[in-house]
Amino acid sequence: MITPSVITALTTIVGETNILTTKEELLPFSHDGTQQEFMPDAVIFPQDANQISQILKLANQELFPVIPRGAGSGMSGGALAVRGGLVLAMNRLNRILLIDEENLIAKVEPGVITLQLQEEVEKRGLLYPPDPASLDVSTIGGNVAECAGGPRAVKYGVTRDYVLALNAVLPTGEILTTGVETAKGVVGYDLTRLLVGSEGTLAVITEITLRLIPKPQMEKTMLIVFPDIASAGRCVSEIIKEKIIPTTIEFMDSLSVECVRDQVDMDLPKGGATILLIELDGDRHHIDENAAAVEVLCEKMGAIQFHLARDDKEAENLWKARRNLSPSLPRLKPHKINQDVVVPRSRLADFISRVADIGHTHDLPIPSFGHAGDGNIHVNIMYNRDDKGETARAHKALEEILTLVIVMKGTISGEHGIGVSKKPFIGMELSQASLELMNRIKKAFDPNGILNPGKIFDMR
Repeated sequence: MITPSVITALTTIVGETNILTTKEELLPFSHDGTQQEFMPDAVIFPQDANQISQILKLANQELFPVIPRGAGSGMSGGALAVRGGLVLAMNRLNRILLIDEENLIAKVEPGVITLQLQEEVEKRGLLYPPDPASLDVSTIGGNVAECAGGPRAVKYGVTRDYVLALNAVLPTGEILTTGVETAKGVVGYDLTRLLVGSEGTLAVITEITLRLIPKPQMEKTMLIVFPDIASAGRCVSEIIKEKIIPTTIEFMDSLSVECVRDQVDMDLPKGGATILLIELDGDRHHIDENAAAVEVLCEKMGAIQFHLARDDKEAENLWKARRNLSPSLPRLKPHKINQDVVVPRSRLADFISRVADIGHTHDLPIPSFGHAGDGNIHVNIMYNRDDKGETARAHKALEEILTLVIVMKGTISGEHGIGVSKKPFIGMELSQASLELMNRIKKAFDPNGILNPGKIFDMR
């Protein structure tokens, strides 16, 4: 618990308008995208690294938890106050500090919305590629903490591939700078890479230096319908074998298609139809050539419909189904267990078919969709948590699905992180030696265990 005297000390640091303590004020900070709820004792809004340093030094002195939080859109519980304590809301650190067109870098504070940065750099003919589905609400700081990916990861990679340097505050209050602003740099351990994806457990990030690239000349978007997941999966493999690397290859299985059928301005076949949504970018000559090659491959693999967008408006219409999918899933059941597993691209079709079998065994709908180009599948176990029997079957299905992922040489989290949601399963993938090493790293950074405790694994 945070005592009244601690609240007084925190108020002295940030001012009384930048701290929340009443239940009504705290409620919006008690939950995230997981539908779980943990009430913090207080929420504070620091304005810079110096204030964060003072807050963390006080936390070490008084031994209360501090939980960094961006937009709260995470899907693994990383920003939840699972042990109470102080939520460190990064809303005020929301400036784009620099866009350097000569050196192709941007400097931003962690509270900058991802889409805002993308729009600003694109005005200058540049591109910041990472594009998580929540990009219109999620923050760069949250993206860095979780190492977010998105549909463009198949061609451009994920957040860690664009983070050059960080300013951060260690859990003990020291202010730290990591990394470089140059294309190369190998001095000492790579602390930047260590902090990216650490889910707010090792440091509070206060400034991020990002690598930018030139914006491609044009894009082409295609929506292709296949009679089943097997033919769609074979098509993905063939496209990559032909050395065509699309910007995105998204897929939706038949259950997903049924959820959004009425939201797409086209006549989709009923039954087991699977959709691929493919986007290409590049210069005009190569993009036309690759688009034609993709169409030929799709027809060869058994596609029953092929739609090529003629302009941006048509492209947006093709994307409508994919963007509206997550909000449409409650049509099947009111609650979901969302997983972002990854399997080798060659095992994609087999994995999805076996997940469907698991759903039938437990009498639960399990729609699958996601990033076919890199094997990243969003598996959604739909159930009614007010039904105890159904809830038990859902958790049994989850264990079977994660076991299948490991058997197929995959990973239980591709971009959502571990947080609290996947903490019980981390031992399925990581050895005891790995977990013990991570525990020693955590202790070196955070000897008193005050920063985002209870996430990824429990300190020993």
